[in-house]
Amino acid sequence: TVTFRHERLSVLKGNVTDENQLAEAVQNHDAVLSALGPREVFKPSSLLHDSALATTRAMGRSGVKRLLVLSAAAHFPGIPNRIVNFILRNHMRDSLAMEKVVQDNGLDWTIARPPRLTQEQYATYRSREGAAPRRGFSLSRKAVAAFMLDAIEQKKHFQKIVGIAK
Repeated sequence: TVTFRHERLSVLKGNVTDENQLAEAVQNHDAVLSALGPREVFKPSSLLHDSALATTRAMGRSGVKRLLVLSAAAHFPGIPNRIVNFILRNHMRDSLAMEKVVQDNGLDWTIARPPRLTQEQYATYRSREGAAPRRGFSLSRKAVAAFMLDAIEQKKHFQKIVGIAK
């Protein structure tokens, strides 16, 4: 549940794979932010992929161009995490499929790839286009939100994959 309130923020409840609901929801908005994650990491799922398809199609219908999505730092080459990749293989497969949909749609997209997310209360982060920040092993969810909002407000990271970390 989102408890943060702001006059320029709209939080709606709906089905993230329903293109019609999404098209109605995103109309007349500046950007779409998606911070979906796996429900059950051990079960195969296509939720991220299916949501990305519905979202990008809805944005195309509604004329919204800016999209920011949350993925995973484990997709960067050289991240030494074979065990994590094995355990999270279903989520990893789904998030890569989501990334492909996002990149292939003609929108002004940004893919944020954080490491392990925490409940800590800090909002600072380090970012690096095309790679994970060095020694970045975790990041607060609050900092992920700060990065996404900064990317929109500062008009940064268009059509880039960005590693973010503490």
